[in-house]
Amino acid sequence: MANGAIMEITRKRENPPAQPERTRGGRIYSPSVDIVELESELLLIADVPGAKPDHVDINYEQGLLALHVSVEPRQPEEKTDFLFREYGVGDYCRSFQVGEGVDAQAIDAELKDGVLTVHLPKTQAAKPRKIQVKVAS
Repeated sequence: MANGAIMEITRKRENPPAQPERTRGGRIYSPSVDIVELESELLLIADVPGAKPDHVDINYEQGLLALHVSVEPRQPEEKTDFLFREYGVGDYCRSFQVGEGVDAQAIDAELKDGVLTVHLPKTQAAKPRKIQVKVAS
């Protein structure tokens, strides 16, 4: 990371926590994600095509950022006679262990054109600061 790795972000695929029971069948996808560190925040940018804002669930607890996005099918499968079908629809799920330098109360997110952007502001203590050196007399 740019300023000395004040936060470690790791993918939680190798030892995932116990997953909640699903009440809806279907596929689960892991969205492609970019994470960018800026001076004042981390930006998490995830591709979630077909998502609507009211179907996005983002939770941050004890350093764990969890994304869950439900996407409804474009047409009812039981009433559709597909001649050819490639596009799969399902839920997007992904979680990240984020360091303690995030201001949990200031996290916000936006969704535009199938791209989810999560703003993770750094705490004041985690932000880099320039130390001025004084001339000793």
